[in-house]
Amino acid sequence: MTVFDPYSPTLDSDPFGVYSALREEHPCFWSEQAGMWVLTRYDDCAHALSDFEVYSSASGNLMDELPQRAGATLGTTDPPRHDRLRRLVQHAFMKRNLDYLENDIRVTARDRVQSVVDQPQFDFVDDVSSKATASVLFKLLGLPPGNEAIVREKAVLMVQSDPLTRQKGPEHIAAYEWMQRYAGEVIAMRRAEPTGDLISQFSIAEIDGDRLSEREVLLTTTTLIMAGIESLGGFLTMFALNMADHPEARARLAADPALIPQAIDESLRFNTSAQRFKRRLVTDVDLHGERMKAGDFVCLVYGAANRDPRKFPNPDVYDIDRKPMGHLGFGGGVHACLGAAIAKLATRLIFEEFFKILPEFRRVESSLSWMPSSTFRSPLKLLLQTH
Repeated sequence: MTVFDPYSPTLDSDPFGVYSALREEHPCFWSEQAGMWVLTRYDDCAHALSDFEVYSSASGNLMDELPQRAGATLGTTDPPRHDRLRRLVQHAFMKRNLDYLENDIRVTARDRVQSVVDQPQFDFVDDVSSKATASVLFKLLGLPPGNEAIVREKAVLMVQSDPLTRQKGPEHIAAYEWMQRYAGEVIAMRRAEPTGDLISQFSIAEIDGDRLSEREVLLTTTTLIMAGIESLGGFLTMFALNMADHPEARARLAADPALIPQAIDESLRFNTSAQRFKRRLVTDVDLHGERMKAGDFVCLVYGAANRDPRKFPNPDVYDIDRKPMGHLGFGGGVHACLGAAIAKLATRLIFEEFFKILPEFRRVESSLSWMPSSTFRSPLKLLLQTH
């Protein structure tokens, strides 16, 4: 009997067998555990991402949505409202050339690696990815230094769910409310003293007299903190995991850092931390012999689509020479990740510095504990051995 339970800890320990069974035998599958339809083939997911008139994001895009987000953020609105929000937010991004971050990212990466190089083993999550991510995001957004640990703690809680109740628990809601208060304080601070960072730019972004409302600035800032810290931190950890599991690829990157960008894309395809997002149907859809009804929720499984052999030959092989790509690691359609450029830049720079100091490392534990999230997949801890 085929089961798809995004709340099961065993799914994230090795989801690809389940994904393969669904892709081949039940490409349009009703999951009782998730309470929604599940699409796992590349073409179906890519089509849904591009067809916002049928597959709507306005009821939320996280598998378990946070209160107040649905219908009010970039990821939870459809055109034309989405287009207006994205245009204004993108305008703020364009005001800042990301190259100015390069030196800071390299310094942070060297500092993080130097802190662990003499240790026989270290936790990549706690010692490297979480601290490097906070440093990058704080600089980019203009968050005042000193609160990195608690901001990361709240951001990670915001994307988690309670596997027993199968919904957001009180601690997850409290983390979101804390983040809104924190974001509100930072916005007020930046409006009083603009510094040219993204939050300052959001506050004043204007196109043809149109500006973000107070609520839009608050929700955009809250979402970018959450998504930036979790998505970048999770991906850095997954990239390190891929490097530990594929020593031949790691040796090639250490010897030739110019290969890192294509390895980043292959990692996003092979083992993305952004696994599952949802949509809600506006009309009935007939697909693979099933009728999905208007109002039903649909889960788009990026992690399964990225290993669809119809799109990617030998999809279970990690191949840094794979071309062309076309993966869904950053989503697609109108909701393609706005932070893709900064995520790729930060990952490239961090691992360029990492490989200079630690070109060889391996996993300490064969099994991993995974973050309890129905949307994202990344280890809570990744112990690496250096000697």
